[in-house]
Amino acid sequence: MTAWWRSRESLYALTIFFGLFIDQNGTEWTIKGEYIVNVAVWSIFARLYFGAAKKERIEMITVLAFATPMELFFSEVWNLYEYREGLMPLFVPAGHWFLFDLGRRLCKYISHDKAWLVISPFIPATLVFLILGIDTSGVVLLLILLAFMKWGSEPSLYAMMAWIALLMELWGTYLGNWTWAHDIPWTPLVAWNPPLLCGVFYALGDLLVCKSVKKWYGE
Repeated sequence: MTAWWRSRESLYALTIFFGLFIDQNGTEWTIKGEYIVNVAVWSIFARLYFGAAKKERIEMITVLAFATPMELFFSEVWNLYEYREGLMPLFVPAGHWFLFDLGRRLCKYISHDKAWLVISPFIPATLVFLILGIDTSGVVLLLILLAFMKWGSEPSLYAMMAWIALLMELWGTYLGNWTWAHDIPWTPLVAWNPPLLCGVFYALGDLLVCKSVKKWYGE
């Protein structure tokens, strides 16, 4: 059995945790923190890619193909959130693979019949945020998540992504790597920083990746 500190899950979690910290706190260094994180993250991604089987390579490229334009659309066109230095950092697309694969590995510990229980705390929390006017977008995102859970093929994955994406977003917004808009453009809704159910965006990406890979890979 692989020791936890040598596991892929640990690699992903520690890279995300320390990567965001270095990105935010290395601004005044001789070599800016963002550059260090860019090199480190893409080096890890490349090492994993060249050591992966064909199907996993397809998954990795597919994540990049979906994550990059989605990130640019959400941040530069829709203006749902803004990165600290404006444009999306280069490490973000590869970071999406880390989060996706982390969620996929961790979701194995959630049985399908327990997946609904895992997301159940989001329901009262969303209603409280709605009543207080803190995050009115949560109701819409909750309905989308419930639809994924009901009709999607990977409810355990969606449930896990809802939580680990929220944890990552809480860490990133706390550090100041990015900030979510309070007033959501093109809508009358408002959002918390980060939105309580921001994991729905990641679940959507995971759904697209899983469906696309199954179609292209022939499984």
